[in-house]
Amino acid sequence: MKTANRRYSAATGAFAQLAVAWLTMFVVGSDLFVVSPLLPLISVDYAVQPTAAGLSVTVFALTYMLSAPPIGHLADRVGRGRILTWSLCAFAAANLLTAIAGNFTWLLAARIVAGAAAAGVSPSVYALAAGSSPPERRATRLAIVVSGLLMSLSFGAPIGLLIAASLGWSVVFAALATLSLLLAWANSRAWHNTGAAGSRATLAQRLPAAFLAARLAPTVLWSTALYAMYTYLGDGLSASGYSTEQIAKAILFYGCGAIAGTLIGGRVADWLGARMTISIGLSGLSSCLLLLLVALHLGVVVNCAFGLASLSAQLFFPAQQLRLANQFPNSRAAILAWNNSALFLGISLGSLIGGQAVAFGGFQTDLVIAAAIATVGWITNQDGRRRHAEVRITPPHQPCGVGAG
Repeated sequence: MKTANRRYSAATGAFAQLAVAWLTMFVVGSDLFVVSPLLPLISVDYAVQPTAAGLSVTVFALTYMLSAPPIGHLADRVGRGRILTWSLCAFAAANLLTAIAGNFTWLLAARIVAGAAAAGVSPSVYALAAGSSPPERRATRLAIVVSGLLMSLSFGAPIGLLIAASLGWSVVFAALATLSLLLAWANSRAWHNTGAAGSRATLAQRLPAAFLAARLAPTVLWSTALYAMYTYLGDGLSASGYSTEQIAKAILFYGCGAIAGTLIGGRVADWLGARMTISIGLSGLSSCLLLLLVALHLGVVVNCAFGLASLSAQLFFPAQQLRLANQFPNSRAAILAWNNSALFLGISLGSLIGGQAVAFGGFQTDLVIAAAIATVGWITNQDGRRRHAEVRITPPHQPCGVGAG
């Protein structure tokens, strides 16, 4: 009876941790994705051009990209659960400041604070979820947590837009501030018994620059290829004569494909291993982008092609997180923070390269270039496999096997 009770308690605790992690990523993602549809309302209230209002998105992303690695290293030293709680409190304060900002300059300052706080939340959540998961289910649980971020794109942002239309955009950020405070309390409760294995690494591993760059290059190339296409999806379809309703339907298929791909990718990574799943994701993204090119040219199954491209692409991310978490168990927050920074770098490069490709030859040229970038990512991953056979990274004074992933 006692054994059964202990198992039930452990299962309940694991479910609570997963649920809190999912909700945390949903709220952080809602904050990130809701700003874009609110830009027209923000620009009117502060009497600035929509392009200037877009700086609120830019400063958030840049601050996140630059802040994530040092905060991740700090989390590995002082405790991931502690940094997560502090970051959520700072995130709540930043959203409250966003809601009450008296002018546009103060709004930008609040979004900078929000970006830095979010940079402390996401990697800590991923590291805690990875550390508390059984090795054979680690990628699956990471995928579930990541799905909270993707669900915020499909549901959090639209709900926020509806609230803003009825009550004003500042109410959205006030609500996010309240939810962040509640989640700070929930996370402090959910992870308080994780111990050193789950929330604190006493001996953090060194992350050599060359090895780090080789491990993160696939993330940069993957996100560059993906966002070179996604950033100009609407413009590309509009130029091909698609109506607003048709574009919205294509985006819906894309979003559903992303959620399905993430959840499937976690299970596949646990089954086949991270490296194989990464290869499948990158090669699948390249192939499906070319399939999308053909679908657009023929005018058939375009929505399905978008969904399939998104599904194939999202196989990559949980597998990459699994590989990094296994290779750097004592520096999980730091390495996953670097991975998030690599993701944002790729998003920036993708929007830049995609814009140039569209200007030069249209959306179809953009698809070809994005497919080529994904192929380079696949090649880089194969080269990384060979290098991994020659290099092992261990924490000082403590042997630590590198997970095969």
